[in-house]
Amino acid sequence: MKKTIFILAFFCLTATFALATEPVKIGMITTLATKAGYLGEDIRDGFKLAIAMEEGKLGGIPVELLVDDDGRKPEKGRQIAERFIKKDKAKILTGIVFSNVAMAVVPKVVRQNIFYISPNAGPSKLAGKGCDKNYFNVAWQNDNLSEVVGQYVKDQGFKNVYLLAPNYPAGKDALAGFKRFYQGTVAGEVYTTLGQSDYAAELATLRAAKPDAVFFFLPGGMGINFLKQFSQAGLNKSIPVFGPAFSFDERILKAVGDAAVGVINGSQWSVDLDNPANIEFVAAFKKAYNRTPTLYASQGYDDARLIGSALKAVGGDMNKADEFRAALKKADFASVRGNFKFGANNHPIQDIYVRKVVKQGEGETAVFTNQILEKVFTDHQDAYVGECR
Repeated sequence: MKKTIFILAFFCLTATFALATEPVKIGMITTLATKAGYLGEDIRDGFKLAIAMEEGKLGGIPVELLVDDDGRKPEKGRQIAERFIKKDKAKILTGIVFSNVAMAVVPKVVRQNIFYISPNAGPSKLAGKGCDKNYFNVAWQNDNLSEVVGQYVKDQGFKNVYLLAPNYPAGKDALAGFKRFYQGTVAGEVYTTLGQSDYAAELATLRAAKPDAVFFFLPGGMGINFLKQFSQAGLNKSIPVFGPAFSFDERILKAVGDAAVGVINGSQWSVDLDNPANIEFVAAFKKAYNRTPTLYASQGYDDARLIGSALKAVGGDMNKADEFRAALKKADFASVRGNFKFGANNHPIQDIYVRKVVKQGEGETAVFTNQILEKVFTDHQDAYVGECR
């Protein structure tokens, strides 16, 4: 009898040890193909940097990061999510860049009691009526970085602004956010095709409208093409340009060059934010990848740090779902943006700034980046939290 008890105890201890040392699998669904592929690449690289800085762990817990490319296609995103959940047994998913993919993936994922932590896409529906206890966004709600620009443009006295964005959830959220705080005359409101590269027709209409400013949201390659064509048309000489940070990240600026200098954009993060976590992150990212981190890289990094804080709280045991969720909600990590906490809908309450695109140096060694002009919002919360039940 004693021998039987000893054997059972041995197997129980062995099983517990195996559970404790087994890496926690994290499935990353992100966009790595198309001209917007660098957005997912930066999110992935920021996330991987956090793991590398802990030598394969997050919060002291061994993790295994699984990464696959959704190609900006909602159906492909759904397929990857199902594979990560059913085949790989991942309990945590993350990584989605585009809101149309998020809307196709997230609601189904969280209903299966899987945690989804967004490092980017923050569609209004998921912040409001479609919120869920297992969905957290560590970046922003889509409207936020446009809201701060709307407030700034209003404060600067612009009264007739032309608006431009792609026709998908994040594009509509961006313009809604801008108009929520701008409150002036809209010279034109145009929705382009997602992934569009030629803006000749839109620029002709814009010129004819004679606005006193332009606000646009065109992430990735779309923003590169628009800014270049806007400059080539000579419109940058007479019409100021504004937008959220998505259209003015450091990799877009490198591709666009001088045409972007002076543009004002809204962001919750900037490479020049002076806090210990950000200083450490920027230096480590430059060393690891030999390039300046973008907004997306900072969000991937914070995403990993948030997950790490929750894994630490449960000792890596994802069977403790309630405790893991509570630890996520607590957000007990040092964010690169400084002040950070979650609202009732699991979206950030945070400070938001306006930045200016600047050129540092000349010739082939010139660097185009952003510098903070001022903090416009303190502890800003999204407009949809009241719809979250």
